[in-house]
Amino acid sequence: MSGGNLVLDAVGKAYRTAGAPVPAVEDFSLDIAAAELHVIVGPSGCGKSTLLGAIAGFTDITSGRIELDGQLLCGPGQPTAGIGPDRVVVFQDSTLFPWFTVADNVGYGLVAQRRAGRGAAAGIARERLRAVGLGDIADSYPAELSSGVLRRVEILRALVMEPAVLLLDEPFRGMDAISRAAMHDALLQIYDRSAVTVLFITHDIEEAVYLGGRVTAMTTRPGRVKTTIDVTLDRPRDPGIITAPHFRELVGEVSDAVRDEARRAFEAGEREMAR
Repeated sequence: MSGGNLVLDAVGKAYRTAGAPVPAVEDFSLDIAAAELHVIVGPSGCGKSTLLGAIAGFTDITSGRIELDGQLLCGPGQPTAGIGPDRVVVFQDSTLFPWFTVADNVGYGLVAQRRAGRGAAAGIARERLRAVGLGDIADSYPAELSSGVLRRVEILRALVMEPAVLLLDEPFRGMDAISRAAMHDALLQIYDRSAVTVLFITHDIEEAVYLGGRVTAMTTRPGRVKTTIDVTLDRPRDPGIITAPHFRELVGEVSDAVRDEARRAFEAGEREMAR
């Protein structure tokens, strides 16, 4: 499956409370092109994960619509569709089965969705592992591997399903700087080999600029689009680009937008505490 065109049109999500509904996301519109790697960054609590959950089909929305290649995924009053073969999520925490080998983990979705038998799925998994330099760990178990290698396996397991959209919810959170940098390059290597559309959620501004073709900064809650910045850097990325003046300018541009929203969130919290 090739990458899909993901459209969010005036999306809103409010949570019911004992009092008035609490808006988490409001009037959020974004058009992500097929095969684009798009990054969303914003202050904590701005609704990034809420948006991802709505796209994945885990939660409903209260206004607007979400479409994939012109087909409605989610609208107000519509039951959540749940995750489908066209959308795959990689979460912050590992979801690999500890009792499966790496090859069995990578091929699991193909078997579970009856798209291949166990033998065929194992063959596909091994082929994909070899393609990204992980062929020698096919028969290893998750407990024998580092966190960085596990992340690569999880991303590969998602891409084996050939989704139209790959959703990544802060997948490298908690890693040390060296492991994180290695994972950036590993993800880009896998992305450059595929035609998948990627939506990547992060708090890390340098990560956003290094990975993304475009970066959307969100406002504080209720989350809206504050600005979307084109990342005018060549692909494949050269790791040395992070010290280049243009890279630093882009980081500064995104940082200014996010810092402004973080300040607003802090001031709103101060006012609330003063009541």
